[in-house]
Amino acid sequence: MAFLDFLSAVFGWIYTLSWSLSFYSQPLLNIRRKSSSGTTVDFPFINTIGFLAYLIYNTVFYSSPVIRHQYALRNNGHTPTVALNDIVFAAHAFLVCAVLTTQYFMPSIWGFDRATGTRPSRLILGVVSGSFVAVAIIIFVVLSTPPDADPKTAWAWLDVIYTISYVKLLITLVKYAPQLVFNFRNRSTKGWSIWQILLDFLGGVLSIAQLVIDSYLQGDWSGITGNPVKFALGNVSMLYDVVFMAQHYVLYRDDGSAKDGEADSLLESGEDRRRLD
Repeated sequence: MAFLDFLSAVFGWIYTLSWSLSFYSQPLLNIRRKSSSGTTVDFPFINTIGFLAYLIYNTVFYSSPVIRHQYALRNNGHTPTVALNDIVFAAHAFLVCAVLTTQYFMPSIWGFDRATGTRPSRLILGVVSGSFVAVAIIIFVVLSTPPDADPKTAWAWLDVIYTISYVKLLITLVKYAPQLVFNFRNRSTKGWSIWQILLDFLGGVLSIAQLVIDSYLQGDWSGITGNPVKFALGNVSMLYDVVFMAQHYVLYRDDGSAKDGEADSLLESGEDRRRLD
């Protein structure tokens, strides 16, 4: 068992490193090109909201005695399978995504010319607004619950944290859609770093592996059923990664400089007509 504990820790920190490194490709590319053209603000903007939700979820699950007690009541006395590296990852991801978002909302501080695609689409604004409303409704329901209600069966603060975690899951489901459509319409992956996809895929595999190991060590698979966001997050991300890899290596494989020039031209023009409004 000591080896599995060690393996879980190693997997945890490697997936944290892999996922964390994957965030740097786009901001560094924007800095090198001195422009955010070729992409839209949708992905970094909604990613920032998503990782703020994920940071809150992980921090509370890891450190709040109230939430951990309520979780144990509903999961046969077991504790949440949230590790310190989950908090480190979420905090780092939130900060990097927030910095990337400023390249779109405040390009002048980076020395960029204002490009198209710096206004969030209606789809993304709808997801963000709906998420805030959903969390507010659950908070109101919990506040309306009698103080002496049993948190095992009644509405409790644990449900608020679960709702925040589902916000992150919802955002993960939709955040890649604009880039997938962009690649499809351009018939190119030019401007979309494949390294961030490969690192994300590696992180997803190791994240799920760590969760399975931790659940096995506890002797109860509620580690997965009680932490659905972490499990689903890895699966959803890997599914998108496979599609992106298929686009890059199979469907729109780069076959020469002529294609490069054409792709560059497409990336520099008309992003607004490709928005998911």
